[in-house]
Amino acid sequence: MTPPAPSATATAASPRLVEGRGELSGSVTTALRTGRAPVYAPGSVLKADPWGEDLQLALYLLYELHYRGFEGVDDAREWDPDLLRLRAAMEARFLHALRSELSEAPRSVEEAFAPLLLEPVDLSDSLSHHLETEGELWQLREYAALRSLYHLKEADPHVWVIPRLRGRAKAAMVAIEYDEFGAGRADRIHAQLFADLMRDLALDPAYGRYLEHAPAPLLATVNLMSLFGLHRASRGALVGHFACVEVTSSPGSRRLAKAMRRCGAGPAAEHFYAEHVEADAVHEQVVRRDVIGGLLADEPDLEADVAFGCAATVLLEDRLAHHLREAWDGGRSALRTPLGPR
Repeated sequence: MTPPAPSATATAASPRLVEGRGELSGSVTTALRTGRAPVYAPGSVLKADPWGEDLQLALYLLYELHYRGFEGVDDAREWDPDLLRLRAAMEARFLHALRSELSEAPRSVEEAFAPLLLEPVDLSDSLSHHLETEGELWQLREYAALRSLYHLKEADPHVWVIPRLRGRAKAAMVAIEYDEFGAGRADRIHAQLFADLMRDLALDPAYGRYLEHAPAPLLATVNLMSLFGLHRASRGALVGHFACVEVTSSPGSRRLAKAMRRCGAGPAAEHFYAEHVEADAVHEQVVRRDVIGGLLADEPDLEADVAFGCAATVLLEDRLAHHLREAWDGGRSALRTPLGPR
């Protein structure tokens, strides 16, 4: 009898597991390290803070099994039914919190996106404006370390929507993603450009390196993309999220490029954001006209989902900005563990 093939196991190219921050994330970490089922008390998911460190880290760890996994963890755990059962319960908790917060949010695309299409007169609450005008180099380094949890896999969560689209929406989405992945050139993949930015800022560009430093508000922004991307039923919400990112990216990137230049961060650090100013201005038009327009021409019943995806993105970005500004305005690090000197 031929023995079964050995299971593939994530290697050192994958990030290391971090310690848990509570019962749920601790149970996930232990389960992944031991190969066993997660152990947690009945009702613990319903009692967990949906915005808190424990639930958000647990979700992040489980979602990462669909990306690069973790060093020493069997790749087969991606579809482990016990882990998926726990993930589903935490997703329901997270989604309920989002929908409760957004119960009065717009349900039409026009209403959801209209406020994003005009530059606010008062930019005092804008995180990118703060970094542009008075941010310090240590704050730019913290910002980059946190954003690395997404930008080092930039565009990957959105690719999941492509097989769920048709016709005009699919063609437009693929065209935008082609640009995000460097238009055929590995050195121009946006994740690679961000790794170059990190080197300019004397940060480690290894994938997942700063997970231990990342607080719950940052984890929630990344988890939202994975949540929408991994569920076909959330395809409209993922398109809404993607469109929100593209619509708001160009002005924010312009300000961040100026912040990098003013603080002397380095040419690659400035280039990453400068690259997004022009590219995302073009993408904004395509995503609104062809991705959203094409999707709703095919599936008009998804309009409320597209609007929800946009509103959820704005909500979580605002929560993250509040966390960062509250810490920085108080002269404190916004990270769970401060970075070392440059």
